[in-house]
Amino acid sequence: MASKVSPSCRLVFCLLISAAVLRPGLGWYTVNSAYGDTIVMPCRLDVPQNLMFGKWKYEKPDGSPVFIAFRSSTKKSVQYDDVPEYKDRLSLSENYTLSIANAKISDEKRFVCMLVTEDNVFEAPTLVKVFKQPSKPEIVNKAPFLETDQLKKLGDCISRDSYPDGNITWYRNGKVLQPMEGEVAILFKKEIDPGTQLYTVTSSLEYKTTRSDIQMPFTCSVTYYGPSGQKTIYSEQEIFDIYYPTEQVTIQVLPPKTAIKEGDNITLQCLGNGNPPPEEFMFYLPGQPEGIRSSNTYTLTDVRRNATGDYKCSLIDKRNMAASTTITVHYLDLSLNPSGEVTKQIGDTLPVSCTISASRNATVVWMKDNIRLRSSPSFSSLHYQDAGNYVCETALQEVEGLKKRESLTLIVEGKPQIKMTKKTDPSGLSKTIICHVEGFPKPAIQWTITGSGSVINQTEESPYINGRYYSKIIISPEENVTLTCAAENQLERTVNSLNVSANENREKVNDQAKLIVGIVVGLLLAALVAGVVYWLYMKKSKTASKHVNKDLGNMEENKKLEENNHKTEA
Repeated sequence: MASKVSPSCRLVFCLLISAAVLRPGLGWYTVNSAYGDTIVMPCRLDVPQNLMFGKWKYEKPDGSPVFIAFRSSTKKSVQYDDVPEYKDRLSLSENYTLSIANAKISDEKRFVCMLVTEDNVFEAPTLVKVFKQPSKPEIVNKAPFLETDQLKKLGDCISRDSYPDGNITWYRNGKVLQPMEGEVAILFKKEIDPGTQLYTVTSSLEYKTTRSDIQMPFTCSVTYYGPSGQKTIYSEQEIFDIYYPTEQVTIQVLPPKTAIKEGDNITLQCLGNGNPPPEEFMFYLPGQPEGIRSSNTYTLTDVRRNATGDYKCSLIDKRNMAASTTITVHYLDLSLNPSGEVTKQIGDTLPVSCTISASRNATVVWMKDNIRLRSSPSFSSLHYQDAGNYVCETALQEVEGLKKRESLTLIVEGKPQIKMTKKTDPSGLSKTIICHVEGFPKPAIQWTITGSGSVINQTEESPYINGRYYSKIIISPEENVTLTCAAENQLERTVNSLNVSANENREKVNDQAKLIVGIVVGLLLAALVAGVVYWLYMKKSKTASKHVNKDLGNMEENKKLEENNHKTEA
C-alpha cells in the first residue's frame, strides 16, 4: 500500500514537473504585438473552484523557467518577481491576464500561465512575436550622373530599424529590376543594433544605362512582416542625369522669324543632342571655306542682301557631324520720280513713276492726302484739284516691318481767272453780284463801284477749294453803276467789270409804296366800322336786361320777353 503524500509535497512536485503537464486540448497560442505597444496575454485557462494561486513564467533558451508574476486567489494580492528587464512593465489582472508595457524585441519568448490547486497544476503556453515597422526606404549615395553603356553604381537603398529584417526590391519605371550579368547587379546587406536588436537593411544597385533611361524614375521598396501580415513601403522616385555622346547636330536662327530683312541682327545657334551638350562648334559662312571656332552661337549684325546663302556648323572633333541652313535676307527698294516738292502750271503734263525692286513680289499703294487711290496718278493736263501730297508705299507682306515710302508734294499754279454773275432779289430792291475767281496761289479780290449807290452788307467770301472761290456783294443802285472785280496773285492781276441798271428797281419801289398806303387806309376803315357795331350791340343789351328783372315771377311773360328780345336783336 502506497504511503500518503502531504499537500505541500504534492505542490512542490507539481511545480517541478509543470513544464511537462499541459491541459489536454491547449496548444500553442501566439500573440503578435507592435514594437512599443502593450503586449496582452490572456491566461486561456478556466479558473478552478479550489484555485490557490496563479503564476506567470517565461522560458530561457536553455528551457529553464523564470517566474515573473504571482497572484493569490485567497489573499487577492499580486507580487512581481525581481526580474530587471520587466521591472515596472508588468500588470496581472484578476482573470490572470498578463500585460507587458512598451514591447521590446527581447519580449519575443514563450510565456506560460500556471493555475495551481492543492492537487494539480494547469498550464497554458503563449508565444509572443514582436514586430517593428521599418523606416521609409530612401535612395542614398546617388550617382551624380550615369553614362550610357557603362555598368555604374546607381545608389544605395536603405531602410532602418525593422524587426524582423525586411527585403529590398529595386524598380525602374515601376518594373522590378532583376540581377542580370553585365546589366544589373544587386548587393544586399543587413545589420542589427546590439542594443535594440533592430535591423538596418541596405541594397546597392549597379546599373548599365541607355538613352531610354532618360527621365526614367527609379525607386526601391522594403517588404516586411507586421502584426497583421506582410506590407511594403516605397521610397521616393529618383531621376538620374544620363550622359550620352552627341549623335546629331542641329542649327537654328535666333530669334526665330518667318523672314529676315536687311538691317536685322541674326544669331546662329548650333546644338548637339548629347548630354552634356557640346560647348564649342565650327561655323562656316557662305563663300568662306575656313570655319570659325565659337561657342554654340555666332552672331551677324546689320545683315545685307549679300548675306543670303547656306550656313553650316559642326562638332570640333567630328567635322562630318554637321548641320546646315539656308538664310534669305529680304530687301526692298523704292524709287519715286519725281519726288519732294514739285511746282507745275495748270494744264502741264507730269509723268510720275514709282519703281520697286525687292527680293519677292511686293504690294504697292498710292495715297493722296491720306486717302487711298484706286490707281497710280497720271497727269496729262494738270488741274488745281490735282495738287496735294502723294505717297507711294510698298511692303513685303511676309516680312514684318519691311516697308518703304516716298512722297511727292505737287503744287499747281495758275494766273487768276474771273467770271462775274448777277442775281436780282425777287422784290427787285437789291441785286447780288458774284465774282468767281480761279487761280493759285490764292488771288486777293478787290471790289470798286462807279456811280451812285450803297453797299447793303459787307463783302462775303466762300471757302477756297481746289483753286477756286468767290466773293459777293449786295447793292441797291439808285442809278446805273459799274462794278469792277480785280483778282491778283504772285503771277498776274486780272480785272473784270459788270454794269448794273437802276430802272427796274425804281418802278418796283414806287409800286410797293402805293401798295403799303392802300393797306394802311383799309385797315383804319375796318377798325371804324367794327367800333360802331359794338356800340349798338351794347345799347340793346342793357334795355332787354331791365324788362327781365321786372317780370321774373311770371314764366309766360318771361318767355314772351325773351321772344321780343330776340326779335329786337334781329
